[in-house]
Amino acid sequence: MAPNITNAPTGVLFEDDDMPSTQGMKAGKAMDVHVPQACDPNHKIRIVWRNVAIFVYMHLAAVYGGYLLLTSAMWPTIAFAIVMYWAGGLGITAGAHRLWAHKAYKANVPLRILLTIFNTIAFQNHVIEWSRDHRVHHKYTETDADPHNLNRGVFFAHMGWLLCRKHPDVINKGKGIDMSDLESDPILAFQKKYYLILMPVICFIIPTMIPMYFWNETFLNSWFVATMFRYVFTLNMTWLVNSAAHKWGNRPYDESIAPSENLAVSIGAMGEGWHNYHHVFPWDYKAAELGNYKGNFTTAFIDFMARIGWAYDLKTVPAAMVKTRVERTGDGSHEVWGWGDKDMSKEDYNMATIINKKSS
Repeated sequence: MAPNITNAPTGVLFEDDDMPSTQGMKAGKAMDVHVPQACDPNHKIRIVWRNVAIFVYMHLAAVYGGYLLLTSAMWPTIAFAIVMYWAGGLGITAGAHRLWAHKAYKANVPLRILLTIFNTIAFQNHVIEWSRDHRVHHKYTETDADPHNLNRGVFFAHMGWLLCRKHPDVINKGKGIDMSDLESDPILAFQKKYYLILMPVICFIIPTMIPMYFWNETFLNSWFVATMFRYVFTLNMTWLVNSAAHKWGNRPYDESIAPSENLAVSIGAMGEGWHNYHHVFPWDYKAAELGNYKGNFTTAFIDFMARIGWAYDLKTVPAAMVKTRVERTGDGSHEVWGWGDKDMSKEDYNMATIINKKSS
């Protein structure tokens, strides 16, 4: 998801958006079918120009930050920006997404606090709001109730949805999503209550001050590299999951849906680009079928937390279930199961019994 630029009524993700709840919907019908549908031709996109101006500044600042990163930023500043990107990214992927939106695993109090801090670093709205919009996205993918509906174009799915008011279906369907499980979490309730105080301090002020006061970095490098470049880069990596990973790639698990397997997105978004699998099996804590950590840094993080006892009840999908789904609805791009599979271990090869073997 992405940041709510303002809490004023014109904010793109504001829950009390005053758009009529019946605008653009067919009388007596609600979009309850989880299949791609044509966009409402009567819906008029209402641009929030304040958000446009802010996003233009953010991206210009990030471009300048990229220039400073290459020409004048100190190495500790660059390393710090990378660490902050990892932290903020995990706050979205391991936190808001896999832990809270999908409940794919459970976390003890220290890990929940850590991920809440990481999530605030990312500034993509507080966890409860992010998770609500993401649950709506999964339930009504590629319909007018999807906050970043790909049928309105790749740019809309990437960031355009944040530059205009929500479609009324997004608002109405969002109100029907049960969020009581997250609203009852005191850690998330605290983040939501104090978000407008915590977010500026944790996402912008502290990341700018640390390079300046700990290794005498300039203000320009601190602000434009460690803060703005890092923040906008994290945003765009998240947005690519909504755009590129819904447009380009294979669909080995279900060829009838838009979400796709996209390695490049997975690398940038810490494992979130194995998107065809994720939309078919959203409860898998790995968000992928992969048996290793290739292109899935988030899974490595969760597994590490499980080893130290901070994460538990990790949910995953049995191989037999995956195979059945691939054979039934996949596009044929999945690796075969059986002798010669690239994931077959050397031990399996050596221990296999071959009967009636033809002599050479």
